[in-house]
Amino acid sequence: MATHGKKYRAARDLIERNQLYPPREAVELAKQSATANFDETVEVHVRLGIDTRKADQQVRSSVQLPHGLGKTVRVLAFVEGEGARLAEQAGADFITDEETITKIQDGWTGFDVAIAVPEMMGTVGRLGRILGPRGLMPNPKAGTVAPAEDLPRLIDEAKAGKIEFRLDKTANVHAPIGKASFSADALCDNLVALVDAVRRARPSAAKGNFFRRITLATTMGPGIRVDPNLVGATE
Repeated sequence: MATHGKKYRAARDLIERNQLYPPREAVELAKQSATANFDETVEVHVRLGIDTRKADQQVRSSVQLPHGLGKTVRVLAFVEGEGARLAEQAGADFITDEETITKIQDGWTGFDVAIAVPEMMGTVGRLGRILGPRGLMPNPKAGTVAPAEDLPRLIDEAKAGKIEFRLDKTANVHAPIGKASFSADALCDNLVALVDAVRRARPSAAKGNFFRRITLATTMGPGIRVDPNLVGATE
């Protein structure tokens, strides 16, 4: 039977398992529970009260985190011609060519965000089996598909901490909101921005209690339940 280490158990003892914490207190507990020898990511897990089997109850969007993610974001651009020049000037880390596309087909995903111009979506579609499961598929709803003239803005936003979120098959949304080394204020701001974005993405067909549970956790730490009514997620 698997057991947790001493540091995890000590962090877990700080937290009342079934208590709903105000966001500030939850963030401070998360920071206290980050005891690994690296700067842990702080993650938010949102359980939604919707039926994932129904096409009109899907959730997918993006949000610009006010304080970013605390990491270097590698951007790949599916572009050609003038779009390639604009993307390179804007700071894209990878510009697709035949060699890059072949690498992706072989399973390479050494980037964090993929953006595309509409003319390249045919090529992107052929890579869906690689990009889709990893959450790297460019999508207009997530703001990662746009005309070439918008590429500088998309690249700047991605590198500044714009993240995409989407519903999984178990009606959960998972997203990072920064690093444990962030100040409590910065993490609270990012948490509120994410939860409000999920609330705005609520499908019109969704009925009843939309936010079932919000849990905050660091990479190696225990889960901390957050009161949805105190982070802008009122019903």
